[in-house]
Amino acid sequence: MKTVSDLNVVATTCPYCGVGCGVLATVDDSGHVSVRGDPDHPANQGRLCSKGAALADTVAPVDRFLHPMVRGQRVSWDEATTAVAEGLARTIAEHGPEAVAFYVSGQLLTEDYYVANKLMKGFIGAANIDTNSRLCMASSVAGHQRVFGADVVPGCYEDFEQADLLVLVGSNTAWCHPVIFQRIARAREARPELQIVVIDPRRTATCELADLHLALRPGTDVMLFDGLLDYLRRNDHFDYDFIERSTEGLGEALAAARASAPSIPAVASECGLEESDVVRFYRLFAQTAKALTVFSQGVNQSSAGTDKVNGIINCHLATGRIGRPGMGPFSITGQPNAMGGREVGGMANQLAAHMRFEDAGAVERVSRFWQAPRMAIAPGHKAVDMFEAVAAGKVRALWIMATNPAVTLPDADRFRAAMARCDLVVVSDCTHTDTTRLAHVLLPAATWGEKDGTVTNSERRISRQRPFLPAPGEARPDWWIITQVARRMGFAAQFPYERPADVFREHARLSGFENGGSRAFDIGALGDLDDVGYDCLRPVQWPVSPAAPAGTPRLFTSGRFCTPSGRARLIATAARPPAHPAGGDYPLSLNTGRIRDQWHTMTRTGRSARLTTHKPEPYVEVHPDDAREYGLPHDGLARIETRWGAMLARVSVTPEQRRGSLFVPMHWNERFAGAGRVDALVNPAVDPVSGQPELKHTPARIKPYRAVWHAFVFVRDRAERGAMGFAGTTCVGYWVRIPGPQFQRYELAGEQVPDWLPWTRGLFGADADGEWLEMADRGAGTYRAALLSQSALQACIFAAPYPRPLTGRDWIEQLFSDTKELGAGQRRRLLAGSPGSGPRTSGWTVCACFSVGDITIREAIAAQGLDSVEAIGRTLRAGTNCGSCIPELKSMLSAFAPGTNRRRSAPD
Repeated sequence: MKTVSDLNVVATTCPYCGVGCGVLATVDDSGHVSVRGDPDHPANQGRLCSKGAALADTVAPVDRFLHPMVRGQRVSWDEATTAVAEGLARTIAEHGPEAVAFYVSGQLLTEDYYVANKLMKGFIGAANIDTNSRLCMASSVAGHQRVFGADVVPGCYEDFEQADLLVLVGSNTAWCHPVIFQRIARAREARPELQIVVIDPRRTATCELADLHLALRPGTDVMLFDGLLDYLRRNDHFDYDFIERSTEGLGEALAAARASAPSIPAVASECGLEESDVVRFYRLFAQTAKALTVFSQGVNQSSAGTDKVNGIINCHLATGRIGRPGMGPFSITGQPNAMGGREVGGMANQLAAHMRFEDAGAVERVSRFWQAPRMAIAPGHKAVDMFEAVAAGKVRALWIMATNPAVTLPDADRFRAAMARCDLVVVSDCTHTDTTRLAHVLLPAATWGEKDGTVTNSERRISRQRPFLPAPGEARPDWWIITQVARRMGFAAQFPYERPADVFREHARLSGFENGGSRAFDIGALGDLDDVGYDCLRPVQWPVSPAAPAGTPRLFTSGRFCTPSGRARLIATAARPPAHPAGGDYPLSLNTGRIRDQWHTMTRTGRSARLTTHKPEPYVEVHPDDAREYGLPHDGLARIETRWGAMLARVSVTPEQRRGSLFVPMHWNERFAGAGRVDALVNPAVDPVSGQPELKHTPARIKPYRAVWHAFVFVRDRAERGAMGFAGTTCVGYWVRIPGPQFQRYELAGEQVPDWLPWTRGLFGADADGEWLEMADRGAGTYRAALLSQSALQACIFAAPYPRPLTGRDWIEQLFSDTKELGAGQRRRLLAGSPGSGPRTSGWTVCACFSVGDITIREAIAAQGLDSVEAIGRTLRAGTNCGSCIPELKSMLSAFAPGTNRRRSAPD
């Protein structure tokens, strides 16, 4: 028997956001997996967020695709890859290479991305490969390329500690990049003089650290930064030596800024800000040399996203604040390998190794290196355009890898219908999604914990992702699947890969091929790694070239850039409204985004019961004035409508939401909610330069969903993929599934009352063996029922004519934690809908890392006089791991600490 010290520990990388945290995974003799942060990884130094800390909950091979399927029939890998190869070849022969497209993902490893890009651009002969990263960071890519001549993030994470001013723009860092946020919090503790400005229409958890929050009107970022550029000029804060030596385009950029933002009062009025706050921000930036501007989806996801990025960078270039510690523009990406996908050309407008189609020499160079018979010579369809081409019948064969566009694309219902009409849809994935339902060929892919390769984080740091579990069934890595298809298409000689190290070496050699320092992306020094060297590769920041074999933390230190002139270009930007401004029948602005404990469409995080407890349902944040105007009660249900679609969501009334705006998270899909897909409502307008959709601004309206009954249901051990027996029934209009450790919980509502007894028995199984308990109060309109087997609770339903029927949920959850008999007292309490003196409730989860609820925290604050986050941490552990719950802990302290007026912190 092994001891704990003998257990195998594998150093790998987290599969969530672009922070790129190192993870230590351990598998014991019984197969139990545990994870912890890697203290030696420079990105996170041992810290993990709530999602990373729960990774072990997500790796069980439940609901996995185990075998290739062709049109619903299990086949061998030879048959499946032959079917794909023949389908692609037939499409090319009949309609040309432009009729084929690949839609890939920042969840792929760099090696997967590289092989897919090579097959499409070098051997199919079109550039129709694009990625879901187009939806989150394409505007940053385009902005970098316009300014620097290359897609380069110039700084490193150490700049967060070294800056004197941090400007966070369109980034809820506390929830979307929690490890970065805690790094900022520790920097503030070490240096209280560090100033932090948050620019965001919403008051998010990130504002907890802010010295100044600019809740600007959605879409006005360009005007704010144009105004800053003009302010810097008028107050003599330009670095003219740097401008003359290292930049070009100042005159045009400054003229555009003056026209866009003629005065501070004009900026304040258009942005919806106090003039004094605008002046304060401008002065802070002007007077603080070590200023770091960090931006993310709130900047990128706009029809003016590229101009927003360039407006920010203009201010850094004009003041010479780039290439030095603690200063510069810093894009933080949403996905673990969005950067790696950019490196290998996984976007439709790029070649491999950051080379560009605009350079005919680069096209020829890549073709020669690959020995490609029909190299693409022009950009292909970007993501939204790609699915428009599917809808128009121009793309006839579509291969989707590791992503769920049926949920995440704007105007998702229309594009879902287009995919359903496509001649050939191939999907490589590991589990069921809304998109896999549309597949003609389904290829079972390996996933995190099983895959071997590399990823690159937001600071250009390449890290190894190593396997510590065997892939179940016949699941295979994506690079292997693509390689087999390429060979069957007749390209075996150019796709000789037998292991991921083979792919990485080729990728590295291409980056250094005929480079000579002319291209920023260069990892040529890694091109000769043997297999052992690849296995042992430590995290390293590119460039990793003969001139910098140990990597490069910071770029542009010499003031030379990647443009033909060697100068960075200031770009003329002009403020313009969103593509579809709010007004008329749609007076509100709909904004979408992420929440703390969920990831993308929940295919991974939805497997962890502890990650579903913080925000368990789709919700819409509404300002109190808007809630009053539209008759929306807190915790009630609402219907949100746009010109493109409609959804239902739980109402959260909060003053932290800007008036006139709605916020809805992006995560729910049809496996977890019946009408909760917000991207079905989002307009498909895109930035004309980057092609990135405007996910932050869609004209919308809202009204109450007037259900006449509400219910919750618990079912033991029912691993449903979606609804039980109520999806599509006339009586159920709203349903949400919330996975638990031993049960599935459902929240329901409808506009037509069911005939409870037969409906409930049909729901749980009319012929189910067991004992039924029921209680109906027709006068009150309430109904409760439970199904017991061998006197242990198997299922129950609580229904009432008002939201949140009768009782909290967590005490019932505890009744499912074991299989012991329910005593007579517990049965009475169950039918009475009251926990009585039974299991103690902890409330809604505040700290997901340690499953600490709000009731537990409130009681500890009151009983023990806790008066600080540190005191809560010492007593309950809450807030001591990832720290993303700290803003909520502070809010609870202000509400419930001794001497304050007590109020409810959140719905039960």
